[in-house]
Amino acid sequence: MRPATVPGAREKKQKLEMKMAKAKDNKAKEEPIEKQLWKAADKLRKNIDAAEYKHIVLGLIFLKYISDAFKELHSKLKSGKGDFSGADPEDKDEYKAENVFFVPEIARWSYLQSKAKLPTIGKDVDNAMDAIEKDNLSLKDVLPKVFARGNLDPTSLGGLIDLIANIALGNAKARSADILGHVFEYFLGEFALAEGKKGGQFYTPRSVVELLVEMLEPYKGRVFDPCCGSGGMFVQSEKFVAEHQGQVNDISIYGQESNQTTWRLAKMNLAIRGIDSSQVKWNNEGSFLNDVHKDLKSDFVIANPPFNDSDWSGDLLRKDGRWKYGVPPAGSANYAWIQHFLYHLSPSGIAGFVLAKGSLTSKSSGEGEIRKQLIEARLVDCIVNLPAKLFLNTQIPACLWFLSRNKANGGYRSRTDEILFIDARNEGHLINRRTKELSADDIQKIAATYHKWRMGTRAHLAPRPPKGGDLGAYEDIKGFCNSASIERVRELDYVLTPGRYVGLPDDEDDFDFKERFAGLRKEFEEQLKEEERLNKLILENLEKVKLG
Repeated sequence: MRPATVPGAREKKQKLEMKMAKAKDNKAKEEPIEKQLWKAADKLRKNIDAAEYKHIVLGLIFLKYISDAFKELHSKLKSGKGDFSGADPEDKDEYKAENVFFVPEIARWSYLQSKAKLPTIGKDVDNAMDAIEKDNLSLKDVLPKVFARGNLDPTSLGGLIDLIANIALGNAKARSADILGHVFEYFLGEFALAEGKKGGQFYTPRSVVELLVEMLEPYKGRVFDPCCGSGGMFVQSEKFVAEHQGQVNDISIYGQESNQTTWRLAKMNLAIRGIDSSQVKWNNEGSFLNDVHKDLKSDFVIANPPFNDSDWSGDLLRKDGRWKYGVPPAGSANYAWIQHFLYHLSPSGIAGFVLAKGSLTSKSSGEGEIRKQLIEARLVDCIVNLPAKLFLNTQIPACLWFLSRNKANGGYRSRTDEILFIDARNEGHLINRRTKELSADDIQKIAATYHKWRMGTRAHLAPRPPKGGDLGAYEDIKGFCNSASIERVRELDYVLTPGRYVGLPDDEDDFDFKERFAGLRKEFEEQLKEEERLNKLILENLEKVKLG
């Protein structure tokens, strides 16, 4: 016999199911569009490695961007109104004049989307990339032609094309560029996380880039990155200017990258943001052997060079003119990079860059002497100790160096005989089990500390009002920041580890051996004395015991 149905049970179950479905739908809607897109695109990846898949997805996003920009201008030219009266919508020069890439018919998004369900779609996209490069010399050898490979299922590729078609709705170039640019940047970070160690070679974590840019404030002038990866430093510099109501055209960028695949990502990343990348160069020899910007004197250097690089051809460059403060060891490029950055700084230029933390203490192969010369030349402005787990490609502890060619003024107070030390090891939060990032508050806290110290009591000389209004006066904070004199740095034998100055115990790799040994010895001697006292007390008590 069938059990009786509880009145209204079915209706209640249906309502509950509808409520759950609605909640799920709302959750999906709450997720940022870039996160939803990433999940959808990742499902289509199947058996393709992230390292290969990123060129497929990012290539399509780039293609969508230039197609949207082309379509908007094409419509205006076709209408023939106002300034576009009598214009030919198929004339390449019309697009060049408006700084828009010309997209031939076989490469236009509408054409490719009409072919998305065909088994030949991979070949069609490769042909589109070839055609765009032929009509736009600045994109020569930049775009990926990887879409007809056997491991990429045509159905999945068609699915990606349909997915990306919905990223930017409408045809407003500014909106399209902003959304597509944001998605491109987000995907770069997600692919770097997916690739892990390998991904770190082309991508500097966004929070580290944001911190460097917020501290340097590259609001006007020439910005140089001689190991530029996928161009994140440049993108963030442009964002900084825009966010502070500056003129984006007031800065120009110069870069170099030795990995051609990474250089291609940089060129696309910059193009999608409308940033002129004509001075971002590639050669496989790298910045030390083939410095393509040899005569450049930049206002800002911002970089994340490879940590402790032993394969930098140092043996071939022993007499190079860049080594003004000492010849760097052939086994590590750290101090070669530092001097390369200084060589490219203008008389009032500032450099901010990432290095392995060992660069703050190393004395091997003459590095200690070079560091001494840099300090005595009054070039070191600020050192920031970073939290662990920020970088995808290494667990090596890292730090930020800031060098200034003109600490006497340069628009700020004179701080010639001081160095600011910031210990930010306790900042940041985990985004997964292996990776940390700095929050906006962390970045603001560290950057504001540097700005307050640099401005001193002459805040009215600052080149722009600080973000968030008056910063207030600088003060040393025990365990976080300290403004140390050059004399104090000399006393500590030119070691630049912030923990030595701000008042916290140093890391195990930084501890003072003599001090630690003396402390352990004293503790051991006190334990021996206590043991002797207790043994004596035990013997005295035993003597008091009377045997029956």
